[in-house]
Amino acid sequence: MQDDRDRFILFDRDGVINKDLPGSVCSVDDFELLPGAADAIAAANRKGYRVLVITNQACVGRGDLSAAELDAIHRRMLAQAAAAGGVIDAIYVCPHTDADACNCRKPRPGLIEQAHEDYGFDRATTWMIGDAMRDVEAALAAGVRPALVRSGKRLAEPLATGVTVFDNLSAFVRQLENRR
Repeated sequence: MQDDRDRFILFDRDGVINKDLPGSVCSVDDFELLPGAADAIAAANRKGYRVLVITNQACVGRGDLSAAELDAIHRRMLAQAAAAGGVIDAIYVCPHTDADACNCRKPRPGLIEQAHEDYGFDRATTWMIGDAMRDVEAALAAGVRPALVRSGKRLAEPLATGVTVFDNLSAFVRQLENRR
């Protein structure tokens, strides 16, 4: 049985943690946290949750972004979360395009499956927070709990039954039970 230190939340990146740009975030200069996102990560940590990021980055597969630049973007994200007192334990990236038909690109569950293999979280109590239906589909395929935020893509409602929608990441974290 897991203890409270082993509760997890999986976050999509673009549109959940940072602004989602048309054509993707393709440089460190393009990366901008959404208001309250770093504080929400820190608040989730204080409530006893570990944070993993699950993100599609087809811009790498298209050649619009190098692996080194993606690493620089993620170092900035980690540093900004840390500056607010938050910790992101790991970042799982699919660098492929839809045409590659890989298992790691959401809506397929490959990245979540890899995170589960690495961390052994309880799927029934683990949330996947996204801003698109492909995030929900990946969560359901992997057996974790889906939720959506309105801070990214424009969501067409009504959504799938049982999928909770929040205005942003902060609103999602506020509803979490305090685990510590």
